[in-house]
Amino acid sequence: MRFTFFKNTFLIALPLTMLVCFSCGSQNNEEKKGNTVDKIVPKETINEEQNNDIIVGAAQFWKYKKRLEGKKVGVVANQTSEIVYLDSLGPKRAFGNPGPEYYFIENHLVDFLLSEGIQIEKIFSPEHGFRGTADAGAEVKDGKDTQTGLPIFSLHGKNKKPTPEQMEGLEVMVFDIQDVGVRFYTYLSTLHYVMEACAEANIPLIVLDRPNPNAHYVDGPMMEPANTGFLGLHPVPLVYGMTIGEYAQMINGEEWLKDKMRCDLTVIPVKNYTHQMKYSLPVRPSPNLPNDQAINLYPSLGLLEGTNLNAGRGTEMQFQILGSPYLPKDKYPFTYTPQPNFGSSNPKFNGVECHGIDLRNTPRLDKVDLRWIIDAYHNYTQKETFFNTKNFTAHAGTAKLQQQIEAGLLSKEISESWKPDLERFKIIREKYLLYK
Repeated sequence: MRFTFFKNTFLIALPLTMLVCFSCGSQNNEEKKGNTVDKIVPKETINEEQNNDIIVGAAQFWKYKKRLEGKKVGVVANQTSEIVYLDSLGPKRAFGNPGPEYYFIENHLVDFLLSEGIQIEKIFSPEHGFRGTADAGAEVKDGKDTQTGLPIFSLHGKNKKPTPEQMEGLEVMVFDIQDVGVRFYTYLSTLHYVMEACAEANIPLIVLDRPNPNAHYVDGPMMEPANTGFLGLHPVPLVYGMTIGEYAQMINGEEWLKDKMRCDLTVIPVKNYTHQMKYSLPVRPSPNLPNDQAINLYPSLGLLEGTNLNAGRGTEMQFQILGSPYLPKDKYPFTYTPQPNFGSSNPKFNGVECHGIDLRNTPRLDKVDLRWIIDAYHNYTQKETFFNTKNFTAHAGTAKLQQQIEAGLLSKEISESWKPDLERFKIIREKYLLYK
């Protein structure tokens, strides 16, 4: 089976002798520390005190196996619901008693659970679909998975919340989707509606947690109640510094579900993880987030979706560049021309040369950086068309940000205005954290 990794993903090639040591739980901690390859290993061979690898929730099958056995299971998943596990070259599987030789196998969670005898009845898919190929915002239709024959119900089509009919017959739901830690990334809203549907149907939900690559900071404007929608349902800042499992606990604890319902929630935490760790995603989380740099810049450049700037859609540099035909070429010498491609069938300024900025070498951000959008606004030759006000407010969560930019406030001044709300949120956030 193939491996699908970002070009800059930290992938460790282990010699056979190291694999043997790994199976005995005596691997070299210094060499292995920081490995971000999700893996399942035999429970009985793990030395939990010595193993320093990040192990995602899905990869700790022994922790949720008994909750699924003999049950009719629904799975909320997409292309990020993948695990890499260790298997023996012999006839016995990794969960048995592996022999001395091993190799790593990449597998989708659904395929893996089926191979372990779990009775999956239905798949639910978020924005971009089950295999993750649909454009941003595109309607995704119900269908059937060609590999397993299982029915797929879209949560980004006719309904964004599982219907009572779709929940019928299920006894437990599993949620395993990679988040990137930005409020307007719609997987959070999908989580909310799945929790609500489970609460209404009295079905337990298991969230298989994964690291958040933007969990190392909390920043940005707060979502105001008047502006809530699918791009943000909750009063949280643009960057909230939590994993999706922690966030699920906050939805429950703060009673954000309809009628203050509570979901019967179990979170399978990530092992050996802290919020400050750099985490390179093994699978592209959506079509227009192709690598670590794009994911790190996304909180800042995602706001451009509500402006007349192109953020790299229609190129292979999505959310790493920005530009427009209406930026002066003398001040913005970097040029590119958006064209239809994977994940963007009709990009903004399709076929038109844009002048802009190349941010691919920007150092890792630990804040929402407004400098680029502010500079672009002040240099835009058709200022009256710069903002799509409704869309920008939906992304920002507040109308105030557009007003501050138009009033000429500096990035630092705007950031200072967020601090009181951020401090209040951090107090709430603290109650639900699973990691340092």
